[in-house]
Amino acid sequence: MASETNGEVTPAVAGSPWRLAWRRLRRNGVALAFLGLFGLIVVFCLAAPLWASEVAHTGPNKSHTLKKLHVGGEEREVVNREGKPIGPQWLEAGGRFFLGADGRLGRDEMVRLMYGGRTSLAIGFAAAALTTILGTLLGLLAGYYGGWSDTLISRVMDVIWAFPVTLLAISLGLALAVGGLQIGPLQLSGSSVWITILIIGGVYVPYMARPIRGEVLALREKEFVEAAEAQGAAPARIMLKELLPNLSSTIIVFFALNVANAMLLEALLSFLGVGVQPPNGSWGTMLSSGLDLLSSAPMLTYLPGTMILLTVLAVNVFADGLRDAFDPKSRLRIEAHSGLSAAESIEGIAP
Repeated sequence: MASETNGEVTPAVAGSPWRLAWRRLRRNGVALAFLGLFGLIVVFCLAAPLWASEVAHTGPNKSHTLKKLHVGGEEREVVNREGKPIGPQWLEAGGRFFLGADGRLGRDEMVRLMYGGRTSLAIGFAAAALTTILGTLLGLLAGYYGGWSDTLISRVMDVIWAFPVTLLAISLGLALAVGGLQIGPLQLSGSSVWITILIIGGVYVPYMARPIRGEVLALREKEFVEAAEAQGAAPARIMLKELLPNLSSTIIVFFALNVANAMLLEALLSFLGVGVQPPNGSWGTMLSSGLDLLSSAPMLTYLPGTMILLTVLAVNVFADGLRDAFDPKSRLRIEAHSGLSAAESIEGIAP
């Protein structure tokens, strides 16, 4: 592709679609800023063992109900006789109870916030990976084979689609939290975080399988698929070598969005008591436990709520940036904000 300036033809710089997407993304300062914010949140949560052992000297589930702190020559109870926990000590107590204590058990709120974030992030990524794998697989099979395969998969997805995501997840969470899950050799107790991962990963599958199926229906009519079939390539090879690479940008964007959706749904389920079960903790369980002390210790609710808000917002904004970078239709809007050159602009629509 070339551009014409003053009667002269200037060749555009060649580049792969991935390189073009990276050029657009790196000029989207907002998306990169929120990616940086998400990175800071991840580092904060991963540093939980270091903070717990070297600074707070306690674990996320260790109770300090009868413990007393000596701060500035003054003795303070972690939990007073009325059951009110101590507030943030910042660095007055050497880093212990930096954000105060939770409820009547007197657990270190900073340690719980960091470890709870690890659980929420782990569930978010694991559930998003499950949704992405199942959604992509079912979308590929339904879109490529068509016929009875498409009908069967589509009808099963329609049944799941018919239920509101939240109500379906709450119902499954309530049932499995009581009796656990046992399917052949697979046995999970009701307190296992894998129960929450399977529920969240499963209920979102139709919302990814349908768009993937639609793209596969369009791609299977393309010349490169017909050429592969004419050469005698097996269906599995066509799906993996021809179709899947052309779906990679869509899958990446969906995965990022699925992480945000999974974390938000996990927080809701844990808040209602049908998600993460004790002794495990997450930001959702912290919201639930802090609600009883909302009037006397609002930080116990505001802190995990703020972390959920910032994490989901960061992932969603970055996912929007990815979508704009991979979507050629967003080229003009991206150029207006990022200042792409004329050659890059033409390159972006080149076949």
